[in-house]
Amino acid sequence: MSDVVHARGITKRFGDFEALRDISFDIEAGSIVGLIGPNGAGKTTTLKSLLGLTRFDGELEVLGMDPRRGRHEIMKRVCFIADVGVLPRWLKVSDAIDYIGGVHEGFDRDKAEALLRETKISPGQKVRQLSKGMVTQLHLSLVMAIEVELLVLDEPTLGLDILFRKSFYDRLLNDYFDHNTSIVISTHQVEEIESLLTHLIFIDEGQIVLSCSMEELPNLYSEVLVGPENVERALKHSPIHSREMLGKRSMIFENVSAVTLGGLGEVHTPSIADLFVAKMQKG
Repeated sequence: MSDVVHARGITKRFGDFEALRDISFDIEAGSIVGLIGPNGAGKTTTLKSLLGLTRFDGELEVLGMDPRRGRHEIMKRVCFIADVGVLPRWLKVSDAIDYIGGVHEGFDRDKAEALLRETKISPGQKVRQLSKGMVTQLHLSLVMAIEVELLVLDEPTLGLDILFRKSFYDRLLNDYFDHNTSIVISTHQVEEIESLLTHLIFIDEGQIVLSCSMEELPNLYSEVLVGPENVERALKHSPIHSREMLGKRSMIFENVSAVTLGGLGEVHTPSIADLFVAKMQKG
């Protein structure tokens, strides 16, 4: 399977601050990648690099093109939803639909209007009449109606209630994703996207601390609920994270076989949220 993104040694500095530190990763065609990290970790800078919105050092190809020189061509085949939706306050919803239809050949007007009918937004409303959440819904409805090869989402459901967030992710998986389109999602709502992902990237302080497929996770990481009688034995296997839970100790291990851990307690694959905490706290 070919890669839609190929990054090697990407570094970005803002004065003395190094936002990205020599990061390398690939994104396969047809994958759904979760880019997860704390505030200030470098997520948005990474996404802006992919889109040609910021300069950087290193080697980067998006759909076979360098975004520093081919951004115009790349954006014909890529859609981006930022964490803050910005539209002119005087613009009517119907005008926004007309505009996107005029500038993007892959836009499906019927699909956009169908998506908007599932909201409380009417075509005659102006942006200034919409709540923050409704502006986000408008953005999502417009972008989800565009056929592209790469969809980049930076906190796409920020400000939305849980019902619309669930509806959005269900639609993303069932209606939009066709295994030809690749999707990169950066969000703090890790639990809501876990079931969607095919690949996972953790970034912290401008460095990638984990990059693997979801299929690889069970072979790399295990979580064990260890009783008091087995804590000392478990510690000999150097857990990367440990916390008290219901009188026992939950431990996460890296590259320790399930057979080895089986005698210590109940073994299962950690959730992305728990694994994220373990990797960010560095044991």
